[in-house]
Amino acid sequence: MMRSNEAKTENRTFLSMIVHEIRHDRLAFYSILLLASIVVIAYCSPLFLSIDSITRIELSRIYQPPSTSYWFGTDDGGRDVFGQLLLGARNSLTIGVCVTLLAGLYGIVIGLLAGYYGGIVDQIICRVLDFLMILPSLMIIIVFVVIVPNYSVFNFILIMSAFAWFGKARLIRSRGLAEREQEYIQASKTLGTPDWKIMLFELLPNLSSLIIVNMTLTLAGNIGLETGLTFLGFGLPSGTPSLGTLIALAKNPDIVQNKWWVWLPAALLILVIMLCINYIGQAVKRAADARQRIG
Repeated sequence: MMRSNEAKTENRTFLSMIVHEIRHDRLAFYSILLLASIVVIAYCSPLFLSIDSITRIELSRIYQPPSTSYWFGTDDGGRDVFGQLLLGARNSLTIGVCVTLLAGLYGIVIGLLAGYYGGIVDQIICRVLDFLMILPSLMIIIVFVVIVPNYSVFNFILIMSAFAWFGKARLIRSRGLAEREQEYIQASKTLGTPDWKIMLFELLPNLSSLIIVNMTLTLAGNIGLETGLTFLGFGLPSGTPSLGTLIALAKNPDIVQNKWWVWLPAALLILVIMLCINYIGQAVKRAADARQRIG
């Protein structure tokens, strides 16, 4: 119980370190404000925008340039690009966060098992991870997207997360192997504490900073992966708004040169989101390094 209370105190200290780093890093501070604004606007957009009207095809207004009626013009289906941008940002952010959380869950479970038990359990898990990590994950994701029946956003999230946890598991496993030799773990074992309680309430809290940093830095990569797959035509189902869907229209040279309003806002938005997450992640990483130096 005493160790659990200490872990909670360390967690609070780590959060205070993150706040301190962000407050003293202007790029990270403005990044979190900008990212929060984008998230709020994207997720509140259904309150002031009609999804049906945004996704409805209107052939009479195809490729209209920006105007007072359509701030960012219209796309190849006569749909409002501004509305598509908001809905696409919401879908891309949701998929990126869900994939990051699911992949993080898989990696935490497998990594904790390998790091805590070690020995033959660790050897088996490592050999499986070695095999999985040499597979061409991107190509396998594309194959699953093509062959899965009744393909949906939920299926897409499950497929992506199934191939995004290998590195996390290895990272947590390596740190877990070092932590399992610490005195508090050995003391809990001596007292007869069940293994699952030691892993969840003793080992996991001491890996929390590592997990938070890793998940923050991989969030941008997962959003980019979804955008890239959708750009290639193997992402979200047809008709579902996404930043990748708008950027995919830039495959046509005429659209790139003469109808820039269709793809450029989405490209700039994905760039801004990536940079914001990266700056915030770097601040979190510095906080984790500071906590490790303190011990």
